[in-house]
Amino acid sequence: MPAQRVAVVGGSIAGCAGALAASRSGAEVVVLERAAGRLQDRGVGLMLHNDRYTELEEAGYLDSSMPWHQLARRPWAVRDGAARTGREIGVLPLPFRSYNWGSLWEELRTRIPAGVEYRTGAQVSRVAQDAGGAVVHLGDGTQEHCDAVIGADGYRSVVRKAMYPGARAEYAGFIAWRGTLPEERLPGPPGAFPDRDAASVGFPGGHILVYRIPGPGGVGTSVNWVFYATPPAPAAARFTDPRTVQPRVMSDALRRCQLELAARHLPPFWQEVIHLTRPEDTFVQPMYDMLAPSYTLGRLVLLGDAASVARPNTGSGAVKALQDAAALEGALRAHGRWQDALAAYSTERIPIGQATVELGRRLGRAQVTATPDWQTMDQPALEQWWLEAAGPTGFGGHALRR
Repeated sequence: MPAQRVAVVGGSIAGCAGALAASRSGAEVVVLERAAGRLQDRGVGLMLHNDRYTELEEAGYLDSSMPWHQLARRPWAVRDGAARTGREIGVLPLPFRSYNWGSLWEELRTRIPAGVEYRTGAQVSRVAQDAGGAVVHLGDGTQEHCDAVIGADGYRSVVRKAMYPGARAEYAGFIAWRGTLPEERLPGPPGAFPDRDAASVGFPGGHILVYRIPGPGGVGTSVNWVFYATPPAPAAARFTDPRTVQPRVMSDALRRCQLELAARHLPPFWQEVIHLTRPEDTFVQPMYDMLAPSYTLGRLVLLGDAASVARPNTGSGAVKALQDAAALEGALRAHGRWQDALAAYSTERIPIGQATVELGRRLGRAQVTATPDWQTMDQPALEQWWLEAAGPTGFGGHALRR
């Protein structure tokens, strides 16, 4: 590929991966990140399937020096009398590594070559194409003229809007309350929450998932919890439009709703975990679905959540973005013309995006909007339920074509 100038809109995990893909293909790269300082992650946990990690390590996007925590099992439980952590109904395998969003981003950021310009405080107002390539218009009135633009700017992507104005994320009808706390703050007794477990508690209309991740900056260990349920309509009204300002802010109404659900459905240990989490370390995450008609249009390219939005219960959010970048790099290296490279990239990744969105919808129904009678389930019933919901492949991401 002849040397080109490429602008990457968005500087988070997807943006850093996109910058790596473009720079390794010989392009001159500028990353435009709207945040003025360090990206704020609030300690969000991420999980990567062991097999997907191996593929991404071979592709050069991850390595073992990035702080991670090994998971192995996903025990499912239900509330049962005074049983402290609930009554276990079965265990599913979970061969995943867990990461702290912030430390993973920092590690990817440091791996971007020195020749890449990473510009913070760069608010992109719109993107347009012309005969010579593409133009990125910034909020301060300046412009960036490029041969191509990679949109890695999330589910409210400005780049996607320039490509497909009608392609907008749709609210799935439920949310996740999320929080983190230091491992040292866990309630007793010791051993109640085994180190490699991703504990799940099912209840009518939702579930909670709890697992360990590296602490901030990769130091120590934190506990990450994700509580899925449907909030009352008045409290959820602001989520129906994905363009909502600050959709993750925890309102008093949503906080009360979660605490009431926890008191009604969770065993004592997991209620305490929620109460021991500081309010400033909690937020809400509305569930959205979206798939762009194509990942490319002219000289504009999408990756990560800008291209497709799948619910986090697929266990593949970060994997999807990193795989998109690896596939884009492979296409750029394999083809001598931008048109051919981008067409090959979109053709490869569109089916994966579609399958992941569909998986998220199935898991959303099975785990939130149409939950089973958890109290009557045992190991065989749990395994059958999971097979019908998740299918034989796809949870944790599909295999990366190599």
